[in-house]
Amino acid sequence: MFYLQLLLLAPVVYGDAVSDLWDKGKPALDAQLAKSTTCTKDKLLVRREWGDLSADDKKAYIKAVLCITTSPSKLDPAKVPGAKTRYDDFVAVHINQTMSIHGTGNFLSWHRYFTWAYEQVLRNECGYTGTQPYWDWGRWSANPETSPIFDGSETSMSGNGEKITHQSFMAPAGNGGGCITSGPFKNMTVNLGPISPAISPAPPANPRSDGFGHNPRCLRRDISNYLSSRYTRTQDILTLINNSKTIAAFQNTMQAAGTTMGVHAGGHFTVAGDPAGDFYVSPGDPAFYLHHSMIDRAWTIWQAQDLQNRLQVIAGGRTMMGFGGAAAALTDEVNLYSVASKAWKISDLSNACIIALHISMHFSSSNRCAINWRLIGIP
Repeated sequence: MFYLQLLLLAPVVYGDAVSDLWDKGKPALDAQLAKSTTCTKDKLLVRREWGDLSADDKKAYIKAVLCITTSPSKLDPAKVPGAKTRYDDFVAVHINQTMSIHGTGNFLSWHRYFTWAYEQVLRNECGYTGTQPYWDWGRWSANPETSPIFDGSETSMSGNGEKITHQSFMAPAGNGGGCITSGPFKNMTVNLGPISPAISPAPPANPRSDGFGHNPRCLRRDISNYLSSRYTRTQDILTLINNSKTIAAFQNTMQAAGTTMGVHAGGHFTVAGDPAGDFYVSPGDPAFYLHHSMIDRAWTIWQAQDLQNRLQVIAGGRTMMGFGGAAAALTDEVNLYSVASKAWKISDLSNACIIALHISMHFSSSNRCAINWRLIGIP
């Protein structure tokens, strides 16, 4: 039995209209949950937005992430000599599959499983008892640098990079660009890549063309609100969900990165720097997993708006933008190799059991009312 615990909290106290869409879709999800004999409420776990975690919960998550950045890699050093830590194993898997997991029919399901697998390693190998937090882009879109995610405090995912003269390729240069100097990850080492750097001066070239050589360097960021205040606001999330009538429209709008920009690229390039801005190596920045937990939340809410017609749907190819490859199918497998023990079909990762959610109310430490949305997994 594989239990996938995802996407779990939609706070309403700050006027998040996305939560209204969740409320709209909840009855269909409740009805689906009631039909299941394997997705039972005793298996539910809760994911929360970073800003709603207590200081102790944030520290517990940070401790677990730091743990896997010091735990040894399980990859074959002859194949991936640059992977020195368990954290690097995830980066290597993403690098290896990049061209077949973006602009593809498996984009959403692959990253759902990838984020869950990361959460499981934190729990099973580093003693973490919590769940993967998410970054509600809209909540912090006006000024992400001062958000509790990136404010550089001991309970953040570390702050901006040192201000240096630089160019960022997807937005005007912000107030960073250099190595991060504050927060829990200020001494973190990036070992793999770069392959497609999106900042100048670029990080030193990798000794191997595939990015798998050992190339130790600092974690760099160039956080600004240039993209977040234009493309990842709550209204942008609402437009994505409400205006996308097909899975093709939803995932294409989400992944847009050109004259217009979707929330996927908008989140990555709000952090920017190295490796967050590198298409291949982006999981090398630990903020990646908060971002993709929110990607999964958006997909779940979109599905819930027309559940029976959006559970088992797929569009796109097996290679990026469908160039030179066959169409993706629900029977295609998602295989994470060294970071997850089982390959799952896309149909399994999209099914009703995964997004069968249960609502409960609670009060946080600041006495603010919030909604927990909970989910279980694949039978």
